Amino acid sequence: MLKKIGLIGGGYIGGVLTQEIAQRGLAREIGLVDPAPMVNPNDPPERQEVVKKQSVSIGKALGIAEGLPTIGRDIKIVGSKDYSSLKGAELVINTAGVPRKARPDGTFPSREELLTINLKVTSQVAEGIKANCPDAIVINIANPLDAIVFALYKKLLPPKNKLFGMAGVLDSGRYCYFVAEAAGVSVENVNALVLGGHGDDMVPVRSSCQIAGIPVEKFLPAETLAKIEARTRKAGGEVVGLLGFGSAFVSPAWAALEMAEAIIFDKKKIIPVCALLEGEYGFKGLFVGVPAIVGRNGVEKVIEVDLTADEKAALAKSVAGVKKTCDEAEAMLAKI
Repeated sequence: MLKKIGLIGGGYIGGVLTQEIAQRGLAREIGLVDPAPMVNPNDPPERQEVVKKQSVSIGKALGIAEGLPTIGRDIKIVGSKDYSSLKGAELVINTAGVPRKARPDGTFPSREELLTINLKVTSQVAEGIKANCPDAIVINIANPLDAIVFALYKKLLPPKNKLFGMAGVLDSGRYCYFVAEAAGVSVENVNALVLGGHGDDMVPVRSSCQIAGIPVEKFLPAETLAKIEARTRKAGGEVVGLLGFGSAFVSPAWAALEMAEAIIFDKKKIIPVCALLEGEYGFKGLFVGVPAIVGRNGVEKVIEVDLTADEKAALAKSVAGVKKTCDEAEAMLAKI
């Protein structure tokens, strides 16, 4: 159990994180930050006064705290519209950003199209962390994930082990679920790995996919696996398209908690995370989805797995996309 975990963003993911951290007893205190709702200066004065008294984070914190006696948890939950509730947090999970929303024609903007506005949010997030918990380990969920982690790194300049992104756990979980469903086996039997950027060029690694330790090709034909891998790359958009708003929220929260528990309990668990590479896999200076040992110190070691020639080429393509987005982010950050 940690003394305090800070959560940035009180939306769907932030709400699931708050209740799960309380339910699992992962921290003595939870600090939840969200500036919403924000006052619209064009609204009538009486409406502005009403909005000033409202707070998503304080309301959500209170709503969950009132259930603590029922589940028998002596935990303090504090909400704030500013970043003060992060004070003293040992671990921070960032979910702050604008989610994908359907256009009138039914299509959705890519994660990269959200970059400009979410970089502005990220700059505020970095300042809040720096002012209140500069030594915290930071897990980022906000999208476009690879670029937002990169932006946080540029703003915070933390030790490389203390900042990483949640992508691989979620994407690998989706891959596992689709394989288990197609093969008609328990999800507990499937081990799978997704590398690269958290976008349409992510790399489901078929050569590492196993069912009960047996290569997945023994259970499913190549054509089925190709369809599963294509679905995995588009899985986030599939959920958004069905919902019509926002994004998946329970599975990303559970994925972040998988990472958080590896830190809290010093598990030394090998899980896929978006980590800073310094030559591993032939790449340097970028945050890329790779398997790593995660423990009390955060990312303790990046693990390099053997890849086929096709998988290496796919990873290079994915990383090229990450670099392009990060170059755009760096140029935008210089103007913010």
